[in-house]
Amino acid sequence: MSATAAAVTPILANAENRYEVTRADLPLSCPMPGMALWNSHPKVYLPVVDDGGESVCPYCGARYVLRD
Repeated sequence: MSATAAAVTPILANAENRYEVTRADLPLSCPMPGMALWNSHPKVYLPVVDDGGESVCPYCGARYVLRD
């Protein structure tokens, strides 16, 4: 395995209760790109900006907090 492949570790979907995200992550979806999807739920887009900087996924309950 190359060093580059070892450095790219997928984020585990539904493994955390709170994720900090930035505007670079917008539009925000749960699960996020790069998350392991095999044990996850259907993708849902979350209006974190419209929700005042914090959104909760209706499927898994993960809380996303926008850091500026």
